[in-house]
Amino acid sequence: MKTYSPKPEDANREWLIVDATDKILGRLATEITTRLRGKHKPEFAPHMDMGDFVVVINAAKIRVTGQKLDKKIYYKHTNHPGGLKEKTLREMLARKPENVITAAVKGMLPKNKLSSQLLKKLKVYAGNEHPHAAQAPKTMDI
Repeated sequence: MKTYSPKPEDANREWLIVDATDKILGRLATEITTRLRGKHKPEFAPHMDMGDFVVVINAAKIRVTGQKLDKKIYYKHTNHPGGLKEKTLREMLARKPENVITAAVKGMLPKNKLSSQLLKKLKVYAGNEHPHAAQAPKTMDI
């Protein structure tokens, strides 16, 4: 019996659309990560990109539990002395809600060369409109 190893041409990619309205951030991010990696498919291989494209709409309407809106802090450094900037989740949602979901999914992806390739298949939009109607995305329920 031979072990099956998928080829790049075996990847059957679909386009999925997720409405993030009133979804909890972490639970939504785990489902998106699973779909991006392709772990829901029987031909999953951890060293290959077998996952689907995921379009997330209404990112500004995401929910979090507890006091995370004021206590969760995102850090960024400008590479200058004293350049550590910090923003709370509330500030991030007000300014760039797309970055909140992208950061949550990025933290759940494996830390290797494949993660940047997988992250390119994630499309996040703050509102209801998206430019991917031509790909005919299927609705994904969470």
